[in-house]
Amino acid sequence: MPELTRRRALGAAAALAAGAGAQTLTAPSASASASPNGQAAARESMGEHHHGGPQPFDEVFRGRRIEGRPVTGGGHHHGGGYAVFVDGAELHVMSNADGSWISVVSHYDPVPTPRDAARAAVVELQGAPLVPFAAN
Repeated sequence: MPELTRRRALGAAAALAAGAGAQTLTAPSASASASPNGQAAARESMGEHHHGGPQPFDEVFRGRRIEGRPVTGGGHHHGGGYAVFVDGAELHVMSNADGSWISVVSHYDPVPTPRDAARAAVVELQGAPLVPFAAN
């Protein structure tokens, strides 16, 4: 039997980690499986409703007016036909495959709803004005 080398030990550890990661990705989430309605209840808790999109909102958060509403037509919207505005300037938002949302301001911090994306942007901006995002 060959001697256990550092290379073989690291290879075995990497294979185990990859297998555990794949199992985690394919396993249903605990919150979705624990609820009686499964995935539908999980989507409801993330702000999605039966018509497939988040509800419109218009509020003042930390002194800034944030709005979110469904939109139609072309443009650079990756938010599934939904637009978010901070003090009248459009905040570029995008919905992820898992139902979470990100914005151009807080791109690496996904949140459950577009309202939460707007609030996170206001916090991140720290009073600075939102500069419009120039799409290609």
